Amino acid sequence: MFGKPVPGRTTADTEGDVVVLLIGMRINHFWAVHHWFPVLLAMPRMLRELGRAPERGLLGHVLLTAGPRTYYVVQYWESKEKLYAYAQAPDMFHRRAWAIINRKEKAGKARQHVGLWHETYVVPEGSYESIYADMPAFGLAAAHGQVPLERRGRTGKDRFAHRSAKAKVAEEAK
Repeated sequence: MFGKPVPGRTTADTEGDVVVLLIGMRINHFWAVHHWFPVLLAMPRMLRELGRAPERGLLGHVLLTAGPRTYYVVQYWESKEKLYAYAQAPDMFHRRAWAIINRKEKAGKARQHVGLWHETYVVPEGSYESIYADMPAFGLAAAHGQVPLERRGRTGKDRFAHRSAKAKVAEEAK
């Protein structure tokens, strides 16, 4: 978000399905810093790990807050298969972090000081559109690239109707 604004209107240069993961935490008890602070630090560590390994499939992310208690990340992935592979990879930090959480829960030491959540969406082509006005690449456009709006259509309806060359070939084959 530190880049220079791109003048005019642009849209994300997406092709095919889009995989979006929303993942976050909620501080349930502010005074229990020793419980929630390590959780707060875990996500930046995972994002750095993924940044060093682009073949894992994370295309981009945006860090957000929903107030003083809730922090989350919108992540854009190449595929749900790559997302699952990262989540289950024994050599990656995500697996170790969940092992710690699971051990605490099994031992009855989960104290409900911090809440965790995620939602994953696979959005088929033709079910998403975007517009950015005088913005640097952000969100979906940062993950997939940014093109002039005219390339996909001036209206939301036109952008929803846009199909990649691969999708057009598949539709013609039917």
